[in-house]
This record gives sequence, structure tokens and C-alpha cells, in this order.
Amino acid sequence: MGVQEIRRHYESAAMDTTIAIDVRGLTKSYGDVQAVAGIDLRIQRGEIYALVGPNGAGKTTTVEILEGYRPRDAGTVTVLGYDPGQHRRQLKSKIGIVLQSTGIDQFLTVTETIAMYAGYYPNPRPAAEVIELVGLESKRNIRVVKLSGGQQRRLDVAIALAGNPELLFLDEPTTGFDPSARREAWEVVKNLAALGKTVLLTTHYMDEAQYLADRVAVISAGRIVAEGPPGTLGGRELATTVVRFRLPAGQSLPPDLAASREPDGYVSFAPENLTAALHRLTGWATERRIELDSLEIVRASLEDVYLALTSGQPEPAGMTGQSRAAAGQPAARTAAR
Repeated sequence: MGVQEIRRHYESAAMDTTIAIDVRGLTKSYGDVQAVAGIDLRIQRGEIYALVGPNGAGKTTTVEILEGYRPRDAGTVTVLGYDPGQHRRQLKSKIGIVLQSTGIDQFLTVTETIAMYAGYYPNPRPAAEVIELVGLESKRNIRVVKLSGGQQRRLDVAIALAGNPELLFLDEPTTGFDPSARREAWEVVKNLAALGKTVLLTTHYMDEAQYLADRVAVISAGRIVAEGPPGTLGGRELATTVVRFRLPAGQSLPPDLAASREPDGYVSFAPENLTAALHRLTGWATERRIELDSLEIVRASLEDVYLALTSGQPEPAGMTGQSRAAAGQPAARTAAR
């Protein structure tokens, strides 16, 4: 990319106030290991964007470059109109970061914790308002050590919100959570979008990406291999639909339904016309008073698409166990700066 093209990129990004993150041709190597191999992505303001991929795929490196905590080798990057590699000081008051774990003083109260972090920013959000946003009103005077796992995650988000940022980075926000705590965290993230915040999250949970994200990008071997809304990612909406059910012993379907028996005892077939096939199947079963136990219609899940996109992908050239650890080693970061 030439100098004039780079200049046009930054001028365009600065003028377009609808774009939160704009990346073109991003690369990053660690010695012989190319962790990021030419990523392009654009995230709109107010969008929840999920970055998913296997360990060592380049997620952490990409996000840390966007945050301004790692230098890039090549490519253009703008975050809220700034180049994070050149203008980190101007950028850091406009972003919030929620890490997988944070070093919060366990003996401060919730209010004291948020007030302390808010003091690091030029235009913080009132602590009482932040506490309400994350649903910790009843815990405002409770010490951090006495919070549940889900409540502590809410506090992590509150700390990231204390500076009233425009953009939040959420790193594996619900790793290790029980189902109830995960749902609580999801609702907090949804509330952020309702406030007009832009959210970039990384996750290994496909149901999390499905529920939260407006768009999902799958990264593998340092490249984005698919991007789009969860419902259509990788042509998911065009995937074959399968009808599955159990038949009573001794019963066989009409030949025109071309069904096959599976090892688990189910009967299944993949019709070209789902509506017509279901009409034919249920009409046949009703006429003969046959119960179709466990009848279900199965379409490829987001996890199925993810596995198909990432299975068999080679690791970046030169990647060994030791270099994988080095490439995934996050830079020293704290929740507030």
C-alpha cells in the first residue's frame, strides 16, 4: 500500500463517523511465525462484533493491535478515527477493556472500585449510573470479595464503562461461567449496545456469538475465512435441512421420501422442498396412525459452520508448541489506563 493510499485511508476513516474500526491488510509476525496474515475488517459504530477462532489463530494479537498494545508490521488501522499505533494516548480514554481476569482490590466496595477507576479518566460516567447499568444496585456497598462470579463479571464491565468509552473490547467475557452467570453477562452486553456502545468481543462459545453479535468473523491461521451475520455465516442459511424422527418397530417410510436409518435409531432424510416433504410425511403418518417420536428439523448450527471453516486449517508456518505460546502471550495490560 503506497503512501497516498494510506493517507486516503486515514482521511476517509476520520471523515466517516459511522465507522468504529477500519482495518486493511493487517499483518504481524513473531520471528518466523506469522500470527496475522493480512486481515481486513470494518466495524460500524453501535455494532456488536464477535471474533471467533481456535487458539493461536491470531485473535489476541489482532485485538491488542487495535487497542494499541502491540505494534503491527504492516497494514492500516483506524480505531475511532485514530491510528492506535501512533495515537494511543488520545485513544485510550475512548475505549474500555474487559479482560478474562482483572486485578481488582478485593476489599474495596463496588462503589469504591468504580469511583477509583473513574478517576483515571477525563470525562467519567457517574459511579451510581454505571452501577445501575450493570445491575449491581443491591451490591453497591458490598466488598468485591463477597460477589459471585457473575456479579464480579458485571463489575469488570462497570470498570470498563467508568470512563464512558465509545468502544469496548470484551476478551472471552464468560469463560468458566455457569449457565446462569453467562446469561446475566449476556444481558449486560446487550444493554451496552442499547446505549449505542460499539462492542468487539472474542469468544469460543458459538451460542454466545449467535445470541450477542450483529456480525461474526471467523479467523483461522491469521486470516478471516468468513464474516457475516450469525444466521448466514458461511452460507449457513443455504445449508441442507435434515428431518429426523423415530419410527415404531416394523414400520417403513414410503420410497419417495428416500429416508435412511441412522446408527442411533433415528430415521432421517434431506428434502429439497421442506414444506412439501413435511406435508407428505405427516399426512402418511396420520393416515396410518403412526407416531413420529422426537420429530425434529435440523439445520447447520453456527458451531457446525465454525468447525467446517476451521477444521484442517494448518497452523501458521513455523508454529511450534513454544512459539504458539509466545504468539498468544498477551502484552501486559490492565483494565483501566
